[in-house]
Amino acid sequence: MKPWRIRDLAEGDLDQVVRIWEESRDTAADPAVSLAEVVGALRADTPAVVATVGARVVGAAVASTAQERAWVLRLAIAREWRHHGMGSALLAVLEERLSEAGVRRIGALLPEGEVGEQAFKNSGYTYRPDLSYFEKLLSPASAEATLLDQLGGAVPASGLWDGIAGMAAEKELIERRLVLPLEHPEVAEQYRLVPPRAVVLFGPPGTGKTTFARAVASRLRWPFVEVLPYHLADDGGGAADGLRRLFAQVEHLEEVVLFFDEAEEIASERQDPASQAHRVTNELLKLIPEFRRGERRLLICATNAVRSLDAAFLRPGRFDFLIPVGPPDPEARRAIWTRYIGPDRVAGLDLDALVEASDRFTPADIEYAAQTAAQTAFERHLAGDPRTDAQSPRTEDYLHAVGRTRTSLTREDILAFDHDLRAAARV
Repeated sequence: MKPWRIRDLAEGDLDQVVRIWEESRDTAADPAVSLAEVVGALRADTPAVVATVGARVVGAAVASTAQERAWVLRLAIAREWRHHGMGSALLAVLEERLSEAGVRRIGALLPEGEVGEQAFKNSGYTYRPDLSYFEKLLSPASAEATLLDQLGGAVPASGLWDGIAGMAAEKELIERRLVLPLEHPEVAEQYRLVPPRAVVLFGPPGTGKTTFARAVASRLRWPFVEVLPYHLADDGGGAADGLRRLFAQVEHLEEVVLFFDEAEEIASERQDPASQAHRVTNELLKLIPEFRRGERRLLICATNAVRSLDAAFLRPGRFDFLIPVGPPDPEARRAIWTRYIGPDRVAGLDLDALVEASDRFTPADIEYAAQTAAQTAFERHLAGDPRTDAQSPRTEDYLHAVGRTRTSLTREDILAFDHDLRAAARV
């Protein structure tokens, strides 16, 4: 009976596995896959097995998969356990896992004479001397640009922050709590102030949560990556797997604003332990602490219903602030109307009437009504209507457009937000 046993790699094995990889190399040549890449793959839940003697890990093998193809990224064995058949045993169990995943071809790339070479030969792997290995190192900036493109992210255009009209109270609060500490980390450190790493923006639909998140990235000049929860499982895996892959990729970005809209889809209150939602929520809870270690990374989650989030997310330690973004008050509506009508045109309008008529309108509702009135005046001009003049559209055009616009917010939405404001806000 063999003195070791082979099992799947567990979460607590990583430190021992890394130590074996660092101590057991047989050549001075750099491996084809760096240690950082292997650790990143492990965090993305790639197939991996370990050999243990008692509680001690003495060997490990890690692979990555792409449809029917897999690559053994690393095979390592503690020196005192060499030449006992452990390498072949690790490969045999790893091959079982890969076969179950639909893999039909397995490859490995390692420096000549490196640990594991004999194990591959003993396990029936074919040596291919006819192949040549090519490698190109991208600069950190190029590598980040490639990764950012894969994530669908980009640095937003400058000026978005200054372009936010109205919502002065929310804007001031977000600037003080988020932007300034991240813009001036050295000053924050003098006062032992830790800049935020993760925040929740909550409020009714259409109140500008996404706009604020994008504007924060614009102000900081950081890349902005927006994630829609239903995209996480697009490649055929589950949402929990998608979360792990996403956070493993984001870890390679030096700075980023990672934005989750509809956060209740991935952070809902845990009820049924066997449900997919329970697994996704658990996974996010495990990933956030690692994300928070990055000094120039900010996670922003937006939700219409903060009360639906799991209670573990609402405690300090995961999210620094729970910031309300409510419906625009009269002063904010006045500023939003002025922005969409144009400062040069509002002087001839009854702006008070527009502000009063647009009660319960979101910024998006006001923009839609302003565009509807502009469309009416535009068509009137092309038709040669004598009522068209330089002041068109007129107050009555805007009021008519308001009457035709279905407001995004109900009275129930506002009551629910008021309840969340009292019960959950942490600013």
